Amino acid sequence: MSKEKQGGGGKRKRHGDYSTFYEKPKGGGKKKASGSKEKPGRKPDKVRESGYRREEGGLIRLNKYLADAGICSRREADKLIEAGTVKINGKVVTELGTKVSPTDKVVYGGQSLKREKLRYLVLNKPKDFITTTDDPYERKTVMSLVAKACPERIYPVGRLDRGTTGVLLFTNDGDIAKKLTHPKHGIRKIYHVVLNKQLTKADFERISTGIELDDGFIKADKISWIEEGNNKKEVGLELHSGRNRIVRRIFESLGYKVTRLDRVVFAGITKKDTPRGKWRLLGDAEVNMLKRLPK
Repeated sequence: MSKEKQGGGGKRKRHGDYSTFYEKPKGGGKKKASGSKEKPGRKPDKVRESGYRREEGGLIRLNKYLADAGICSRREADKLIEAGTVKINGKVVTELGTKVSPTDKVVYGGQSLKREKLRYLVLNKPKDFITTTDDPYERKTVMSLVAKACPERIYPVGRLDRGTTGVLLFTNDGDIAKKLTHPKHGIRKIYHVVLNKQLTKADFERISTGIELDDGFIKADKISWIEEGNNKKEVGLELHSGRNRIVRRIFESLGYKVTRLDRVVFAGITKKDTPRGKWRLLGDAEVNMLKRLPK
C-alpha cells in the first residue's frame, strides 16, 4: 500500500510496516497475489491429484490418509475405519493405527482415494465477509474470495470478525492448522487499530502493563503509536492471545470504540503486496517457517 499522508504534524509509518514487531522469514520470496460445509464421511466427488508430503519411510496412518484425501477429520476417520467402511488393497481394515504406503490402494465409498497436495495461502480479507465455509443466511463468506485458488478443498485458519480486515490464512494441512489455532502455542498477531478518539497516555500504559477483563487478565506483548505526532487514535498492537474479540474488548473496557481493525501479521505471515480482497500462495520460506513452529 502506498504511503499515507502525514497527519497531526507527525511522521506516519507506512501502513503494514511493522518491522519493529517481527522478523521476516529468511530466503524464498513470497508469491504474487492472485485474484459448503460438508458432513464427515462424505463420498469424494472425484479422485484427487497426488503431490502429498512424504513422511519417514513413506508410511502414514490411515486416518491421516483419509483426512488428507478430503474425506473428514482424523477423529471421524477413526470411526469410519472401526465401522469397516475402508479397504486397503481390497481388504477391509478396522484396526486403528494401520499405516499405508503411497503404493497402497485405499478405497472408501466405492472410490479410490489419493492424498491431496498440501496448499497454503494468505488472503487480505476485506470487510463484510464472514469467516466460515458456509452461511445459512447466504451472507458473503471468505470462501468466495479463494474459490479459484486451487482444486483442493482449503479452510480458513481461525477466524476474523465480519468487520475485521487483513491477514487470514487458508490451508488443507490439518497439522499446521492445529498448531496455529491451539491456545498453547501463543501465535503472534499484530493489528492496526483505529479508535473513535485519542488514546490517552495513561490508557496506553495500562494496555502495555495489563488489564483485567471479564474472562481474565490480558497484557499486550507490544503497543506502538502509528504516528509520531498529535494523532493518537491509531496504534499497532501485538498479542498472542486468541480469545474472542480480544482487541475490541481491550479498548471497549477503557471506554473506546474500535472503528477499524486490520490484522497485518499472523504467525509471521504478512499481507504485504497482497491487495485487499486478493490472495497469494505462501512462499517456501513462509511454509517452512510455519512447519518449524513447535507442536
